[in-house]
Amino acid sequence: MSAGRGAPVSARAAGRGQPAAARLTAERRAQITEAAGELFGRRGYHAATMRDIALRVGVSPGLIYNYVEDKEELLLLVLDSLLDAYASGIPAALAGLRDPLARFAAAVDTYCRIVAERPEATLLAYQESRSLRRSLREHIKRREVETNALIADCISDGIAQGLFRPVDAELTAYRVVMMAHGWALKTWRLAGRMTIDDYIADSLEMLLGALLTPLGAQRRAEAAR
Repeated sequence: MSAGRGAPVSARAAGRGQPAAARLTAERRAQITEAAGELFGRRGYHAATMRDIALRVGVSPGLIYNYVEDKEELLLLVLDSLLDAYASGIPAALAGLRDPLARFAAAVDTYCRIVAERPEATLLAYQESRSLRRSLREHIKRREVETNALIADCISDGIAQGLFRPVDAELTAYRVVMMAHGWALKTWRLAGRMTIDDYIADSLEMLLGALLTPLGAQRRAEAAR
């Protein structure tokens, strides 16, 4: 979980430094977070126990409390790690790309693939974020707005260059996000019909069909030659 933003990093550490992180290597913390995400996703947040998570990681049930205080802290870690993936993955995918169409496609592709790689965490964001205390829910909401802005900025750039219609960039970014989340929400059906590559390609075709101006369509056709 990122501490550089000055946001709460855990239920216990929020506003008081990072005592848990100081006692845990990055590798072990990632293992605990991954195990918690898997078990919360499969059994449900309330049904999965700290003992289950400790045993999955290979530490004693008592020892896990040296690293995290409770399940709320673990849930926050899981959700924050997903947002970290968006916050680092999208800028990395955009690095070196100048064309707004290419940047938009890269942002959508990256977001969708993160959802496909971490479906349990995506579902938890829908199902269990309400289990967090209010201050931590607000933290997650702020980070969601920040990561969605990475997509909205690509849309705004396309509008500024006359390639996209003058849509509401933030609203359109949320539509992109909901489309991406659809893979996790309906994997039971979609995965039997298509690959994630097909899903992304089909979704991009639909999005660009709604967004492109005549100039944007021309630019896209030229790039495809």
